[in-house]
Amino acid sequence: MTDISSTASVPCVAAHHEPSWREGVKTGMPALFGIGAWGLVVGIAMVKSGLTIPQALGMTLVVFAGSAQLAALPLIASNAPIWVIFATALVVNLRFVIFSALLAPHFAHLPWRQRLTLGYVAGDMTVALFLQKYPSEAPQVGKLSYLKGLLYPNWASWQIGSIAGIFVGSAVPPEWGLGFAGTLAIICVMIPLMAGRPALCGVLVAGTVSVLAHGLPYKLGLLAAVLVGMLTAMVIEEWSSKRG
Repeated sequence: MTDISSTASVPCVAAHHEPSWREGVKTGMPALFGIGAWGLVVGIAMVKSGLTIPQALGMTLVVFAGSAQLAALPLIASNAPIWVIFATALVVNLRFVIFSALLAPHFAHLPWRQRLTLGYVAGDMTVALFLQKYPSEAPQVGKLSYLKGLLYPNWASWQIGSIAGIFVGSAVPPEWGLGFAGTLAIICVMIPLMAGRPALCGVLVAGTVSVLAHGLPYKLGLLAAVLVGMLTAMVIEEWSSKRG
C-alpha cells in the first residue's frame, strides 16, 4: 500500500516505503516476546473462566484488548448483564480514545476504512513508540509505513500467543490452577504503571472502592472502582500540574 502520509511524490514515497516498514518492525521487535507472553496468559484465562474454544477465539480476534478481556471475564463467568460487561470493557479501554486523538492529526486524510483498521490494531506501546519517532503532525515520507511496521507484528504476536494460550488452557487440567494466571498478569502490568503519584493514588482508591463495593449486584463494584480510580488519578494529576 502506498504511504500517503506525506505530500511527496508517489515515486519518492514508494522508495521510502520498505525502509520505513523495516524500521518500524525493528523498533517494536524487542516488545514482541512480552506481547506474545501476555496474549498467552489471557488466552489461558479465557478458557479457564468458562469460555468455549470458539468463544475465546472470537473474543481475542474481535476485542484485541487484554486488560478489557480480563476485566470482562469474571463478569461473564458470573452471568452479569451484557450492559455491565460492555460498560466495564468500555471504561477500561477509554485510553484508546486518547490514542486515537493523538494519531488523528497524523492520518486524518486517510480513508475511514483504513483509519478503522489502524485503530483496531493499535496498542499502547506501539502508539507510544510511533509518537516518539514522529512527535510532529507535519506530513513526512514513510510515516504510515513506520506505523504499520509497529502495529501489524504486534497484533500478530498477540494473536499467536493468545490462540496458543486458548488451546493450551483447554488441554491443561483444572487442578493446575491456571485460572489465576489472568490475575497475576494484571498485577505484573499494573505495578510498573504505579510509579507516579496520580497512578498510585488511582490504584489505591480503586482497590478500596472495589473492596467496599464488593457486595453490589452484577459486579458493579468493579465498574465503580475503575471509574472512581480513574477520576482520582485525573484530579491528582491536574492538581500536581497546577502546583508545578
